[in-house]
Amino acid sequence: MDVTLSLTILCTLALIALLSVEPVVCSRHGKWGGETKLSFGGNEDLVTNLPGQPHADFRHYAGYVTVNEKNGRALFYWFYEAITNPDEKPLVLWLNGGPGCSSVGYGATQEIGPFIVDIDGQGLKFNNFSWNREANILFLESPVGVGFSYSNKTSDYVNMGDDFTANDTYTFLHNWFAKFPSYRTRTFYIAGESYAGKYVPELAELIHDRNNDSSLHVDLKGILLGNPETSDAEDWRGMVDYAWSHAVISDETHKLIRESCDFNSTDTWRNNDCNKAVDELLKQYNEIDIYSLYTSVCISNTASSEDGSMQVMMKRASNMMPRMMGGYDPCLDGYAKAFYNRPDVQKALHVSDGRKLKNWSICNTKMFNEWIYTKPSMIPIYKKLIAAGLRIWVYSGDTDGRVPVLSTRYSLSSLGLPITKPWRPWYHEKQVSGWLQEYEGLTFATFRGAGHAVPCFKPSNSLAFFSAFLLGNSPSATRQ
Repeated sequence: MDVTLSLTILCTLALIALLSVEPVVCSRHGKWGGETKLSFGGNEDLVTNLPGQPHADFRHYAGYVTVNEKNGRALFYWFYEAITNPDEKPLVLWLNGGPGCSSVGYGATQEIGPFIVDIDGQGLKFNNFSWNREANILFLESPVGVGFSYSNKTSDYVNMGDDFTANDTYTFLHNWFAKFPSYRTRTFYIAGESYAGKYVPELAELIHDRNNDSSLHVDLKGILLGNPETSDAEDWRGMVDYAWSHAVISDETHKLIRESCDFNSTDTWRNNDCNKAVDELLKQYNEIDIYSLYTSVCISNTASSEDGSMQVMMKRASNMMPRMMGGYDPCLDGYAKAFYNRPDVQKALHVSDGRKLKNWSICNTKMFNEWIYTKPSMIPIYKKLIAAGLRIWVYSGDTDGRVPVLSTRYSLSSLGLPITKPWRPWYHEKQVSGWLQEYEGLTFATFRGAGHAVPCFKPSNSLAFFSAFLLGNSPSATRQ
């Protein structure tokens, strides 16, 4: 065999070998849509075979980011690229609260993600009002012990609290940027609801404080908060007054709470009259859905929550403000639990091999009971972030009894901000969507007829509001 023929054979074999190797590019044509683009570090987390997934012309990724090598702490994320022009759109981190509840189970699965869990817990349906129409959306299960997130060191689970969560989330963010470097300099926002009313400002403050180091700089432009826990004392006063004004409790119960409960105190529960009156409030809320006063409660079925009483699960202690868990719908919670504990789903999301499964639950009640609360009010952080020029929008579904509109109004009133545009209706699809007031450094809006998790009730309205937030434009003031 001559040298030329030998070289030809070798070249042919080499070409065949190269073609047999999986390419290191991800095409946006066909299944993924758009132009061809070189891969980056997150490609091993690309989700390609999620059971029951509707067709989608965008990529999404799921997996783990280690936040502490020594203890083996890793946080689970699910990231959806924007449906169109992802390279031109901002990055938004979404957080749910609890504390101890899953952003994947709530935000991604029930509210603003592109794939909503179906009513049988066995599949998914497409959300036509997903927020990834306007931005790249990153959902995070935080801290460890929530959802699929974990630590190999048991001592980590007894240290759960606000500061621990903020620091781990900050570390997650930078390590996630290492996986997805094209997003490191992207315009960035943080959004969330309920107890994330604490998580979001605390993380924003951490980013702001550490942005002095250019190597750690994150292009944080603003925060968006829905029915957020803001200031403990005002939150409780608002909940009590809202329950009374919406005929959930009697005049007598309302009067007794107002007279006997000192919500500014660290030993609120040492007053027996206060205890009894608040018990009465919780008893009445147990009869309905505290998160949505005017909708029907979930009646137990095969997929529904095992413990509907979680709605008003409460922690009392003499040395801190009383706490109540924040979640939403026990029926949808059960559907999510059924879906995320499927072997094929866990394998597709890169959390298990499909055989040795991880136990996923939408809320970790043990974490809620052992949580370390560090800041009774976010008002000082609000003032700091406003002074730094960040965009801060707060919205309230006005049929939520858990963190009602009155709580938020009481908290924001304590800021003492000058009003730049007075109270007015804002519109969506020619109807009053809610009311709006703009302050110097902050915008507050209500959603008419929406409960605790606003996008569940008003998906189209909330998407329009989110779009206005990203643009920095006031929601519509006219019936267009």
